[in-house]
Amino acid sequence: MDARPKIDLEQTTLDQLLEWAGWGMLIISWGLFAKHFPQLPDVIPTHFNARGIPDGYGSKAELWALPIIATVFYSGLTILNRFPHLFNYPVRIVPENARRQYVLATRLIRYLKLSLVLIFYFLLFGAVETAAGRAPGLGAWFLPLVLGLVFVPLVVFLIQSMRPRRNSGIQAK
Repeated sequence: MDARPKIDLEQTTLDQLLEWAGWGMLIISWGLFAKHFPQLPDVIPTHFNARGIPDGYGSKAELWALPIIATVFYSGLTILNRFPHLFNYPVRIVPENARRQYVLATRLIRYLKLSLVLIFYFLLFGAVETAAGRAPGLGAWFLPLVLGLVFVPLVVFLIQSMRPRRNSGIQAK
């Protein structure tokens, strides 16, 4: 890897909105967990098949994993996002394209962080609702939603990162 420039990036309003939305969803997830955990039965659904129907059961203590993992991943990606010069890119990073590529990549990480928190929230919500007898499972919509939340931002990033700068909408400073 060539020595890449280290650039301080300013967050746009969209970047800040994505950060606040992610942290907000984490707080909401922990609130949902804290509110419903005491009332849940001792055995709850812990795994769902591709159609969103529970096919594995375990202790309600396993539910702790969902908000904990979401928080650890979100925090880790937040720290990683401070070092865009260390990321892998689909194009060679040179001083002329570094700012644009870093902005695109850090924004992708923000979208993915929010997507990750939303996925874990929906898993937690679905497990709680199913365990409480208010839902038969996650629903058939869950898998397509997860795939869309993960792969749509990735495809958009790849397309934008390989376009010439004049078409990207991101201005170099």
